[in-house]
Amino acid sequence: MAETMPNWLKKRAELSPDRVALIFEEHAYTYQQVFEKAKWYAGKLEALGLKKGGTAAVLFSNQAEAVFILYALQMAGIRVVILNHRLTAEELVWQLDDSQATVLVYETRFNGKVSEVPANARKISTKDLLETNGITPFILDEYELNEVTSIMYTSGTTGNPKGVMQTYGNHWWSTNASALNLGLHVHDKWLCTVPIFHISGYSILMRGQIYGMPIVLHSSFDEKKVLEDIGRYDITILSVVSTMLRRIIDRMGENKLPDSFRCMLLGGGPATLPLLQACLEKEIPVFQTYGMTETSSQVVTLSPEYSMERLGSAGKALFPNQIQIVNDAGEIVPPGAEGEIIVKGPNVTAGYLNRPEETADKIRDSWLYTGDIGYIDDQGFLYVLDRRSDLIISGGENIYPAEIEGVLQSHPGVADAGVIGMSDEQWGQMPVAFIVKKESGLRGEDLFAFCERKLAKYKVPKKVYFVDRLPRNAAKKLLRRTLREWLEAERDESEH
Repeated sequence: MAETMPNWLKKRAELSPDRVALIFEEHAYTYQQVFEKAKWYAGKLEALGLKKGGTAAVLFSNQAEAVFILYALQMAGIRVVILNHRLTAEELVWQLDDSQATVLVYETRFNGKVSEVPANARKISTKDLLETNGITPFILDEYELNEVTSIMYTSGTTGNPKGVMQTYGNHWWSTNASALNLGLHVHDKWLCTVPIFHISGYSILMRGQIYGMPIVLHSSFDEKKVLEDIGRYDITILSVVSTMLRRIIDRMGENKLPDSFRCMLLGGGPATLPLLQACLEKEIPVFQTYGMTETSSQVVTLSPEYSMERLGSAGKALFPNQIQIVNDAGEIVPPGAEGEIIVKGPNVTAGYLNRPEETADKIRDSWLYTGDIGYIDDQGFLYVLDRRSDLIISGGENIYPAEIEGVLQSHPGVADAGVIGMSDEQWGQMPVAFIVKKESGLRGEDLFAFCERKLAKYKVPKKVYFVDRLPRNAAKKLLRRTLREWLEAERDESEH
């Protein structure tokens, strides 16, 4: 018999109807108001033919309206495919077709992009949705924890992006894991400036309704506004990546955060020693984390008391989670030995949409094989050495070189292409490309323009180096380590 639980938002509206749930652009909404708005939108969605078990895609930025619609889809039992609005029309078409979404609900500001999307899904803007005559909606009284509620696409090291299926249970347990780790205080308020189309932002929406914790939502990251609202609303928790944290510290100057602020939740890769020292000087409590879309947010976290002592560590597995390091044969290795990081817990994905073979390959005996390389020391602290092999993390966005290489190799003037990450003070890393020409007249500008039509802006290589050949082994595998050596030599030469 499937395990069930009362509808989260409906239950929260019953328990604390007058408590503030959401603050956006100085407008506050109580839980009762959020529930009523979500229910209202659910009636409009149902009038469009969307029903329990159906699939809808959404293209939203951080807006109050987006929150209401996301809650509406969840309450109605409609699977939601959460699309990244930074993707190109070509990338969006692939995800829409793969997910078989019947309706695409998009924010009016994305009219131009959506007009370029020749998808099978019916396209309806939020403006059109507002003008749709709604009906009395079907709302779930209970959630079956093993039912899929959200799907987010994540790129693989090879091939096309995969739709990660997240169940109600995944989100429930992720929310509980966070509370057991950070604690839950009666005056907590979470400031969300990270995108709600990422698991980092969407998980905050899940926590808000389950905890009964007010969320202050920003449309985008602005360090000045962040600092103003931390003081104005007595914010206690903020989710950031290193780039954001550095900008906050620079903006603070000699000032410090209020005593009520208790947690800077840092994701998207380990923090540097200078950044941590700056936080220590300003008495900012930083909790470094390791997680992914497949684990519905953080799965390992390092608390502030260990941030300097265990520099570079992601921390220990959260309460309902387990982590292990295995070798190529799948055997557990001793402390300190390097290998693949595998994780287990009730917040781990049910699998990849329409990909049973890849699901079977990545999830074995309930253990998720992350593809990340690391080790666990003798005290149980995880150190991530290489995130998903060749993953580039730029401003908190995951970029897979293979995806960029595929686009570059489709250019008629390119014979071969290799992509790696280059360190960058502002973004952490940026992609750069090494190109073997097929046509002598090919220029870097041609490739930039070509990539901009096919890739999200943050994936476009920032530099192009033309070479006679790419380093490959006998099996023709690209040797990215050699590319990194070439890049280092190039940078050394330019500095002298």
